[in-house]
Amino acid sequence: MQELYQVQNKFEEDKMSRIVASSILILIVGLLSACISSKPFGSSVNETVVGKGWANNSVNAVIFRRNSITTYKDTQFTAYYDSSSHLVLAKRKLGSDEWEVNQTTFTGNTADAHNTISIALDGEGFLHVSWDHHNNPLHYAQSKEALGLELGEMQSMTGKLEQDVTYPEFHNLPNGDLLFFYRSGESGRGNLVMNRYDVSTKQWRQIHDNLIDGEGERNAYWQACVDQQGTIHLSWVWRETWDVSTNHDLAYAKSEDGGKTWMKSNGAAYNLPINLQKAEYAWEIPQNSSLINQTAIYADKKGNPYIATYWNQNGKTQYQVVYKHDQEWKRASPEFRSTTFQLGGGGTKRIPISRPQVLVKQKGKQTQLYLLFRDEERGNKVSMAYSPDLHENQWELIDLTKETVGQWEPSYDIELWKQRQRLQLFVQRVEQIDGEGLLEGLVTPVKVIEVK
Repeated sequence: MQELYQVQNKFEEDKMSRIVASSILILIVGLLSACISSKPFGSSVNETVVGKGWANNSVNAVIFRRNSITTYKDTQFTAYYDSSSHLVLAKRKLGSDEWEVNQTTFTGNTADAHNTISIALDGEGFLHVSWDHHNNPLHYAQSKEALGLELGEMQSMTGKLEQDVTYPEFHNLPNGDLLFFYRSGESGRGNLVMNRYDVSTKQWRQIHDNLIDGEGERNAYWQACVDQQGTIHLSWVWRETWDVSTNHDLAYAKSEDGGKTWMKSNGAAYNLPINLQKAEYAWEIPQNSSLINQTAIYADKKGNPYIATYWNQNGKTQYQVVYKHDQEWKRASPEFRSTTFQLGGGGTKRIPISRPQVLVKQKGKQTQLYLLFRDEERGNKVSMAYSPDLHENQWELIDLTKETVGQWEPSYDIELWKQRQRLQLFVQRVEQIDGEGLLEGLVTPVKVIEVK
């Protein structure tokens, strides 16, 4: 009988052990599943090569390209300068690795990294291209047919303020119209011009010849976005002279009627043009803070703006996100950088970090935010700082590439993200010698990478 009890006890112990082991296994699997399910973008990266591009400076890969890559329905377009400084256009069907590439007859002054290419497609699928600008006359053309890569002759938009163009950028409106922003004037004394293309009449008209007024003493370096409701969000820093060290303060405005009228974040109307005294300041930042020029702005589904930039704080240069929440402007920072630098002087700078791009997703009451950047501290790779809930200011860091991308800055397919929440980046390893310096003979692959 005693032996029977011993056998029974042994069976019960083994059973309990199996239950405990099974529970532990279930717990481990659950934890792993939670980790996997909560993992942000970056679990896999797919890339395609479009062609080979000029890489002696950063002209193909600066942050203020709007757009370097864009999608119309199921067709994606991109543009870049090749080794002979020709403007190259390319397209593919989404999901395909094969690009149709067309080297146009147009060229640009690739020795100046300001002279970027911007593209957009209107509501009827016609490609609009602007290229090669740094205080010089407008260069603009349209495709000869919808979804085509063959451009027509260079043409005017409105015939007004087209002799001194810098930083041109397109933005898509929900009804198929296009916006076109650019600076008229020079660094330290310039004004923001805004045109609008009517897809029904196929005509451009000038909405503002001086939306943000430098008053002959300064100019605004802006960034803009159009949210899903069609509201235009605009933020900018002021620069007092040609010297980047004189950048200061972060201002904001928005328009809910296609750019005709503008208001502050609380709905109070601006009396245009906006100047230093009239502007709403999302964050006050003094001169000599290494505050950079144009960076990025994004607005969530509720129309709340998020502005990404960097400046010096507590002896280190840190990425910063300034955003509107509960009727207040707030600031968050991943604060992972351990070094500092001091920006000064003119021309295109060789900087240890790129300007960041910012993306936002809403998940219940949580605001998930993604910063895309490049940093010498991380080997100059394509990197991402991810916050699963911005209001908690917790961050994870992910490298999306293994190899260096040199002096690359992030730009992405804005329309594809807006419409389908798919993130695809224009990536090319480029170099930049400080102050418009050039390497010789550097040609590298132009890639589009998808981050899943």
